[in-house]
Amino acid sequence: MSHIFDLGGAPANEECAQLGQTIDFDVANTLEVMTYKLAIIARHGMPPEGCKLIVHNNRHDFGCYRTLALRIEDEDSEAVAAYAQAVEEGLGSWIEAGFTPPVTYAGKVATIERAEHAELVIGALLTTRPNPDGTFPVADFAILHGNLAAAFPEQAEAARQRLTAA
Repeated sequence: MSHIFDLGGAPANEECAQLGQTIDFDVANTLEVMTYKLAIIARHGMPPEGCKLIVHNNRHDFGCYRTLALRIEDEDSEAVAAYAQAVEEGLGSWIEAGFTPPVTYAGKVATIERAEHAELVIGALLTTRPNPDGTFPVADFAILHGNLAAAFPEQAEAARQRLTAA
């Protein structure tokens, strides 16, 4: 039997789409949840075998909203237990994972800043990139950059190419 742990729709201290309030809620909510998944991967790496980050649909009187959740299939795995413990608090802000907000808000209007997942990852890789000497300006950037590069090798190569072309 699987267990699902809800991690929320976006980092806890960030603005996010509001069901029944935000214009184009579905688009903004979906993008935020998918970006939150990328941010969790940046911070904690890919989930080990036996668990998976999923989009979780939640029913409400005003409609359906989505959140990021961790589905645990293997309760006996030490790696799964460690990952679940690491991600259970979620993130407080996008920058904790090297991301900028994918959506900005002006009242009820959501503006999509970047909709392509590849561009979101490339942006975070460029933000967290090492200096020319291989050192990182912020120690956590080594973790974020390493996790993203391991999980998304094509985007890591695209980010490298952009740097060499600049």
